[in-house]
Amino acid sequence: MNTDGSRGGPDLLEIEEATPFTVKKAKKPSIVCVRRWSSVVNAVVVALIMTMPPVLLIFSGHLDDPAVWIKSAVAGLGARRESRKDVLLGGLLLPGFDEQSCASRYQSVYYRKNMTRSPTPYLIERLREQEALQRRCGPGTEPYTRASERLKSGEKSVDTVDGCSYLVLLAYRGLGNRILCTASAFLYAMLTNRVLLVDRAKTLGDIFCEPFPGTTWLLPLDFPLEGYSDLVEEAAESYANVTLRNNTGPASEHRFVYITLDHGASAANRLAYCDDHRQFLHRVQWVVLRTDCYIAPSLFLNPAYQEELHRMFPRKDAVFYVISRYLLHPTNDVWGMVTRFYDSYLKNADETLGIQIRVLDEDTPPQNILDQILACTSQEHLLPGVVVAGAGVVPPPLPTRARTKAVLVTGLTGWHHDRIREMYWQSATADGEVVSVHQPSHEEFQEFFLPMHDMKALAEMYLLSMTDAIITSGWSTFGYVGSGLGGLTPYLMMRPVHRKLPDTRCKRAMSMEPCSQGPAYFECTRKEYNMVLHTNNMVPHVQACEDMAWGLKLTEPIAEKEV
Repeated sequence: MNTDGSRGGPDLLEIEEATPFTVKKAKKPSIVCVRRWSSVVNAVVVALIMTMPPVLLIFSGHLDDPAVWIKSAVAGLGARRESRKDVLLGGLLLPGFDEQSCASRYQSVYYRKNMTRSPTPYLIERLREQEALQRRCGPGTEPYTRASERLKSGEKSVDTVDGCSYLVLLAYRGLGNRILCTASAFLYAMLTNRVLLVDRAKTLGDIFCEPFPGTTWLLPLDFPLEGYSDLVEEAAESYANVTLRNNTGPASEHRFVYITLDHGASAANRLAYCDDHRQFLHRVQWVVLRTDCYIAPSLFLNPAYQEELHRMFPRKDAVFYVISRYLLHPTNDVWGMVTRFYDSYLKNADETLGIQIRVLDEDTPPQNILDQILACTSQEHLLPGVVVAGAGVVPPPLPTRARTKAVLVTGLTGWHHDRIREMYWQSATADGEVVSVHQPSHEEFQEFFLPMHDMKALAEMYLLSMTDAIITSGWSTFGYVGSGLGGLTPYLMMRPVHRKLPDTRCKRAMSMEPCSQGPAYFECTRKEYNMVLHTNNMVPHVQACEDMAWGLKLTEPIAEKEV
């Protein structure tokens, strides 16, 4: 096993004083002086034999010049080294984490395509700064202890302690919502130079590894702000009330400010999207954020953040993708579920397709959804057609090795999986392709904050992200996460209306970005609330979502084809 976790040949060889891939002949033709970096001669001989091209063993007979044999073997080692994956994702991740405690951090690259969007040097620089801030000010440090004591005592001041300020995240609803909240709250923390602390009561600590070296992102159990998880929009410390009182007193003199940015937040509280963090929030040490939404698109509407965001993300269509690859690493229990299923059912297929099914209207007949799925796969040529039984059509002869396609279906019930599997079991495909259909689980009902339920859900999101193409259900945050994690631009199935399927069964999304289902609706330069805000007039990379007319989504003004 190599240091990067891959299975490959031994380390490169150094041959006398030559370069690693050259051979210097010895004085006698039958002797070659070989020196390994940190091994003895015998180990080198064994390594060379193990990596010797098979054809050489079969056909060579004898070797007139041993140098030729060594050149061939060493060249094989070079090819193996070139095939190794970049486990640090172009500098996005730091080396040095204990792989045994979080195997997914460095192993996930072997189960996915190469990064479809690379991190910029500036983003990498900002991530290193955020890590340093988390270590310097996080739980267990003296600055955190002083800030906590200050919060507990009720002391109000216009200055932060030790240059440390904090963002406490209260993410809620389903796991998909909470993942989107966490990724976008991390972006907000970076923009405002705050330490991100997530509420551990919502199972995130059970399913994700610690993302920052040498510290924790989990809010300590002894957090001194009583009742923080029960704060409501009307609270005296809410952003709306604090800004209202700013007309009569110094708004910065607060122990904390409570910001609610869920899908039903009032216009007054959504003004927080337009706060430039220079009016008074930068002087408030503790900010408690409650949301069930992906807030990133609304941050791009704030002129105060646009230059910084552009430097971090020149490509606006991959914000969640890049952040999630940095921040979200499943724990070993979840990762084991992912890899066992992948290796058993998906690994050896020539091509994989993910189908994520979420039925939001319970009275929608399941057959309608099945018809929509099959219409989409036919329209987009994602699955082969089948030979109708009794039609007298003779399927083409199978090639020596039939092409295989593995279909991963996720959903709360197994009905759709069973129908698709039966279709390809009972009928041959028209093109001879072999189709297998698999579903990891069917929980029947969505549960909230149950560790095992969330572990299964997260495992299925990661499995979806490992497919070559993906179909997702409109409005579903589960689907947003599954496609976003893998950098996949999904085919979106539009939501049925009054049990009737839409005329367009599915359409290719404009980007891999999730839809923000509770956006700002503010033109921040004027701070005017407008439910029909045309964002493309202000920032062309923020558009209305395909599946939710009032939602907002990040994209590129001129779409580029996915590589």
